[in-house]
Amino acid sequence: MDPRVRAAVTSKIAEAIGAAGEVKEIQRRIPSSSPQDLALGIAVGRIYNSFHYQTRRILGRDATAAEFLEFLELLGSKMPEIRRALQ
Repeated sequence: MDPRVRAAVTSKIAEAIGAAGEVKEIQRRIPSSSPQDLALGIAVGRIYNSFHYQTRRILGRDATAAEFLEFLELLGSKMPEIRRALQ
C-alpha cells in the first residue's frame, strides 16, 4: 500500500476510534437486532470509504488486490482497539 494511503487510512482508524460517541449515538437511534454489529459496521464502513477514496485521490486509480489485502491486514490488526472503543 502506498505510504500516503496507509497514513490516510491509519488516520481514519484513529478518527473512527475517536468518534465512537457519534457511532454509539447512531447505534442508539437505529433499531437493530445486534447493536454491536451495527456500530462496528458503521466504523468499518467509514474506514473502508477512506481507503477507497484516498487511494483514488492520491494514486489516481483503484486499489490493487494486493493493496486491498494490505488494507485488510491493517484493519484486522486494529479491530480489537476499534471494538473496545465501541463498547
